[in-house]
Amino acid sequence: MKCPFCGAPDTRVVDSRLANESNQVRRRRECVSCAARFTTYEAPMLNMPMVIKNDGSRDSFDEQRVRNGMMRSLEKRPVSAEQIEDAMSHIKRQLAALDAREIPSRKIGELVMRELQALDHVAYIRFASVYLSFEDLSSFEEVIKRLEAEPTPEMQRRQVPLIDEQDD
Repeated sequence: MKCPFCGAPDTRVVDSRLANESNQVRRRRECVSCAARFTTYEAPMLNMPMVIKNDGSRDSFDEQRVRNGMMRSLEKRPVSAEQIEDAMSHIKRQLAALDAREIPSRKIGELVMRELQALDHVAYIRFASVYLSFEDLSSFEEVIKRLEAEPTPEMQRRQVPLIDEQDD
């Protein structure tokens, strides 16, 4: 790994640990030449399907585009960067597990909505308002009423499980 500070070709790993639901390895590295330290993340490369857009054209899956859409929805919301990365990893794993060469963009939008609904209801509404193109106020109210009927993501995180999950 090249040093990002001095460009030297030699660095050594100081520390390694699992990160983000154990699907990434976080490595702390040190440059042999300048002694600067930096962090790298190692993740498996997944073969992602081609995306079929609404107009019928095909494009390669763009993880950054999906992340940007989620970030716009989550702007100024109490969701950590780690939670966002976990959601992105979950979306990518689901796409890779489909074992399809092509996937409609709507399917990706549905996966993003499902993850946002579990993370933050306000972000979910923000994303849904653009993604579902609400035509009138009643369709917007319909989604809000449905969300009100279920516990908030914060309540779900605080809830103590009745059965120890390690006994499975």
